[in-house]
Amino acid sequence: MRGPLGAIIGRHFSSAAAGGEGDDVQTGVIRHDRKCRDLPFLALFAAFWVAMIVNSSFGFNQGNPLRLTYGLDYRGNICGSKHGDPDLSELDVRYWMNPNQVYQSGLKDSKIDLADSKSICLMECPYPAEDGLNFVCDYPEGDIRLSVDDWIDRDYDYFEYLTPEMRNTSLQLQGPCYPIIFPSINVYWSCQFIARPSNVSLKHWQRMGGASIDENMLIDKTIHNTINYKSSVLKRYVADIGKSWPVLIVCGGLLPLFLSLVWLAMIRYFVAGMPWITVVLFNVLVISVTMFFYIKAGWIGNDPLTVVIGPSDPYVSIGGREINHLHFAAVLMTIVMIICFLTSIAIVRRILIATSVLKVAAKVIGEVQALIIFPVVPYFILAIIYMFWFAATLYLFSSGKVLQNDCKADCCTFDLKLGKVNCDNCCGYSVHYTPHIGIAIFFHLFGCYWATQFFIACSSAVIAGSVASYYWARGEISHDIPFHTVVSSLKRLMRYSLGSVALGSLIVSTVEWVQSILKSLRRRLKTVDTAGESSFQKTVSSSSHCCLGCIDWTIKSVNRNAYIIIATTGKGFFKASELVTGLIMNNILRIGQVNVIGDVILFLGKLCVSLFSALFAFLMLDNHKYRSAHNKISSPLFPVLLCWALGYVVAQLFFGVVETSVETIIMSFCQDAEEHEGEAQYAPPLLMETLGDPSQLQRLTQGP
Repeated sequence: MRGPLGAIIGRHFSSAAAGGEGDDVQTGVIRHDRKCRDLPFLALFAAFWVAMIVNSSFGFNQGNPLRLTYGLDYRGNICGSKHGDPDLSELDVRYWMNPNQVYQSGLKDSKIDLADSKSICLMECPYPAEDGLNFVCDYPEGDIRLSVDDWIDRDYDYFEYLTPEMRNTSLQLQGPCYPIIFPSINVYWSCQFIARPSNVSLKHWQRMGGASIDENMLIDKTIHNTINYKSSVLKRYVADIGKSWPVLIVCGGLLPLFLSLVWLAMIRYFVAGMPWITVVLFNVLVISVTMFFYIKAGWIGNDPLTVVIGPSDPYVSIGGREINHLHFAAVLMTIVMIICFLTSIAIVRRILIATSVLKVAAKVIGEVQALIIFPVVPYFILAIIYMFWFAATLYLFSSGKVLQNDCKADCCTFDLKLGKVNCDNCCGYSVHYTPHIGIAIFFHLFGCYWATQFFIACSSAVIAGSVASYYWARGEISHDIPFHTVVSSLKRLMRYSLGSVALGSLIVSTVEWVQSILKSLRRRLKTVDTAGESSFQKTVSSSSHCCLGCIDWTIKSVNRNAYIIIATTGKGFFKASELVTGLIMNNILRIGQVNVIGDVILFLGKLCVSLFSALFAFLMLDNHKYRSAHNKISSPLFPVLLCWALGYVVAQLFFGVVETSVETIIMSFCQDAEEHEGEAQYAPPLLMETLGDPSQLQRLTQGP
């Protein structure tokens, strides 16, 4: 260290103290000898959020969340939209009318794509008649003087009203009416054909002189592949966010808030038993969440995820990527469960250290009671940001322009408006995305992560400033502590250190995003050239991966402690990082042995809150509301993982009270000991019992 911090903190009198200026000087807590730091990065953060708002407004203007769930008809209307032509508010299932077009679109080197096959929107998927032949006819218009409601009431069939010319074109599969030969079921709002034609309907069609209909399995696989395309699955996952918003509010916001407050209260009044309760509860919750994944994957019980909406054919099993993803999640959770169980056994003997450290934090929380309430402030700020962010996410992912495809297909269909066969309008419609939309989505995701890191860092800085005041005051101003120190610490942060917090949170966010991008590229390269990868390349890849993980952990650790120095001294981020690195290196044994085990228990506590949120999300999503009709979610995976992540963020805010308190006191203790020749003068008796006696520290570390 390049000099003591005593001139800045505590009862060490400086020239500023002699003048008696300011509240903090009079009460003996952290002084105001500081100035604004890292202002360019605060301006960068503000500019970034202005850009986030502009970026989101683009999504609100160009997007439509209905596109994430429902398909487009041959006119470019979104099924289920009341703004279509005609009004399709009750017609939300996409149906391909011409089975031969579906078959041909599945052929290799075919000129026609499924997106160009003629599709319309219906209320439900049609099924062949048992004793005859039914038709599905185009939207009524022109000479077909039926209202849409009458068309729906007639099961979309007005074949008997057709003129001889129209009947002839219909028999040639040119419309306006098409035969229902294949049964179909509603799979994620698209009618999945089953390649098992109705013999009765097919015979009636042939007797009427209808065109030959292909019966190949491609008619099944083509639609199935389109429904399960990666982008389609991703859209459904994002749409699940909008459908399950009550679950996100309850399980991602309110429930973790309640559980975090309960955990903090128990730390305050029942600290001796909390490490044991946390370890046991953590293992129980990991097992419970794993079992729910097994149930939804269909490996346990009779309640697996179904991709079919409404009644289905009991003899037909249609899977999808969602089920495969649940299988993967179940396997991954099994591995996590085993690792967690073994880790719990390994740390049992060292829980005594965690108990001692948590007792110190409980003492601080008891003295500075406002610390329990303070995280509610960043909690509500983040809640508002997340609500805006999730809404913008739905619109950004659904943004793009509905444009007619550029196809080379040859087709002729009867145009009811023109009253004749038209061969000029063969191409269908699709949502076309431009490259800048991908950049906008990436920018949007990064902005959320940076904002989360920023407000968590702000909370840590305020808590650190309050706890440092408590440490260096030696309890002599305990009657002023409950609210005064928290408010003063918040004022100092707002006035001087927001730029430093913005810089630190930006560094963490950037490093983690670079790490995630490199991981993704590494996985893709492995799949492209697994066989040709030499042992040297494998070694380099594994080493780089390990180094990135170490760099990420180091930066997080330094950042977290740098916020303590920023809050207590008012230094800029880089200077604070330098000071804290020196302090850690000089006291590596003391900090490492005590802080690591305490961090493990706190980490398990955060996971308990997030796992309980995930478990409750499973229970809420298992309700009939989310398993049928329009609110049916494609998979519980995405909402559950989001509740898990949100629960962890909330827990991190509130558990940060204990975590930052412990780290601030340990850092203050180390600094205190350095300034007083190895013997801390300001440490509370309980902390001296934990950190001051090397023989006791060695005994607690080694265990009985």
